[in-house]
Amino acid sequence: MTPETPPRRVAAVVHGRVQGVGFRFHVARAAARHGITGWVANESRGTVRAVGEAAEDDLRAWLEEIRAGPRGAAVTRVDEEWSAATGTFDDFDIRSGTHSGD
Repeated sequence: MTPETPPRRVAAVVHGRVQGVGFRFHVARAAARHGITGWVANESRGTVRAVGEAAEDDLRAWLEEIRAGPRGAAVTRVDEEWSAATGTFDDFDIRSGTHSGD
């Protein structure tokens, strides 16, 4: 990241067959490959929520891996919400479905 490209934040809600297939681990491994900080968690409605912060190009590459999913997953839709990074994360965490957000 350079001073000309400030970090961004994306919150993604992933729909489809994304629970019980190793999806959170897939998201976390992809985050490590792209230098992304944030978290991922299952939601009670059967979706997975992932929040990441990094350079926009890294986040877009991460989202492509999320859309592909691991073997056994079937992603039908990814809702994205983009904003400025908050800088609150030191690493990338896999959280339980009872997490309280940031």
